[in-house]
Amino acid sequence: MNVTLAVKQYISKMIESSGPGMKVLLMDKETTSIVSVVYTQSEILQKEVYLFERIDSQNRDSMKHLKAICFLRPTKENVQHLIQELRRPKYSVYFIYFSNVISKSEIKTLAEADEQEVVAEVQEFYGDFIAVNPHLFSLNLQGVARGRSWEPSMLTRCTQGLTSVLLALKKCPMIRYQLSSDMSKRLAESVKQIITKEYELFDFRKTEVPPLLLILDRSDDAITPLLNQWTYQAMVHELLGLNNNRIDLSRVPGISKDLKEVVLSAENDEFYANNLYLNFGEIGTNIKNLMEDFQKKKPKGQEKLESIADMKAFVDNYPQFKKMSGTVSKHVTVVGELSRLVSERKLMEVSEVEQELACQNDHSNAQQAVRRLLQNPRVSELDAVRLVMLYALRYERHSSSILPSLMDELNRRGVSERHRRMVQAVVEYGGKRIRGSDLITPTDAVAITKQFFKGLKGVENVYTQHQPLLHDTLDQLIKGRLKDSQFPYLGASSLRDRPQDIMVFVIGGATYEEAQTVYNLNRNTPGVRIVLGGSTIQNTKSFLEEVMLATGQSSSSSSGERSQGTGRHSNRR
Repeated sequence: MNVTLAVKQYISKMIESSGPGMKVLLMDKETTSIVSVVYTQSEILQKEVYLFERIDSQNRDSMKHLKAICFLRPTKENVQHLIQELRRPKYSVYFIYFSNVISKSEIKTLAEADEQEVVAEVQEFYGDFIAVNPHLFSLNLQGVARGRSWEPSMLTRCTQGLTSVLLALKKCPMIRYQLSSDMSKRLAESVKQIITKEYELFDFRKTEVPPLLLILDRSDDAITPLLNQWTYQAMVHELLGLNNNRIDLSRVPGISKDLKEVVLSAENDEFYANNLYLNFGEIGTNIKNLMEDFQKKKPKGQEKLESIADMKAFVDNYPQFKKMSGTVSKHVTVVGELSRLVSERKLMEVSEVEQELACQNDHSNAQQAVRRLLQNPRVSELDAVRLVMLYALRYERHSSSILPSLMDELNRRGVSERHRRMVQAVVEYGGKRIRGSDLITPTDAVAITKQFFKGLKGVENVYTQHQPLLHDTLDQLIKGRLKDSQFPYLGASSLRDRPQDIMVFVIGGATYEEAQTVYNLNRNTPGVRIVLGGSTIQNTKSFLEEVMLATGQSSSSSSGERSQGTGRHSNRR
């Protein structure tokens, strides 16, 4: 179960099917992202693809010596663009691949437009999602909910994305969903409807234990996306923002032109692949080792590299080093910027208090710690608000809650009204009234004992004590203890054996911390394979935007992207 490999194989197959000769790859906005996350431009160039174009671009030249490989989402707009293209073809021959199910009527319309008979092939290749890591996918959708209900176009797009993942992985699963979330049930039913309607597509070889799709709602755990992170991938997304594996570094003080936007991809960057889930301290050490290895190869100029600043200076002073080691200069820059932000925003102190709020149950300590940080001018507005949100979620019904006075403190600090409104919005989105789980206080004796022992043992790292709720949910699922009363099956049948292939989808977005949980479970649980997906991959900023859209308090009226419905089919893969 590897989503990256599934998409890569689809793209390879498309290019190979068109045979030898020079090619152009014609895509839309979304499929451009889908391809760019799994393949570099240079890799595709090696396959004789010399041009990359957008189907909606008006000023493309006619190049009859090129074959066109079209990889498009099956939307009404794309079908219209294709009709225009086929009426006045710019390339010699067209191989058309849709990323999802396309209706027979639309195939007929395309055939009628192909008067010059330039179309060699029309197929469906189900790569309708962003493969972020081998076990993590995203649909890049922001603002899927209105209140506790679906934004209708988002339900359609999530259904398409999820069924496409199932088809790409060749799985026809049993479905379980979170009972406390009506949106989970709606999505489960919508996916089931497509599986039933397209039963021929889902007719895969039966396995001994059927695969399982588990649909969850972000509102059940609003704490995880609010925490600062300390492992490489999660930290980069939290502090710098990872968008389709790209980081915008243009605002970094003194950044060189070639590093204004960098790509971090575990597929093509060995250092990143090896350090994805390591904590910040280990990454600093590993970069230092990498730099020292290079220094050993240089006969003179043996400076000592004691700090991140030394490393940056070293890289700047050696242009030839920069050339040889683009990878290293990129990571030194990224880690250097993370370091700067950690010290500028006092993130170690902030994070320690966040972890205490998320994991401990000591109200008097917590309130003093939050107060102390709110009075520190070095703590940023976002971090101040985030601390109050975590306090509000943690001690929502505590008899001595000091939330009103913390809100006054935010006001005194000059925190914007929009940020202050977010505190109430987060409680409305993921507070006790909404949650179906014991996110905060375990109620059964086993869980209480476990927490007690965890407290006794102490934690090796105060910054990473937190485990997402997803860890417990999956742990219970694997052990066959996940309650049907909280996560019912859709339909009459249920799974008697321990599940082996598990696909989890989080409405409202997954996080990189949860992706790491899944990575560790995959490594430590033989015979179990888990893939995690979300409507998007959240960091604190994007999550708060999601919350504001869901609670109707956002200033932006648009909700990310819209997409059209699905239909029937032509040739299937």
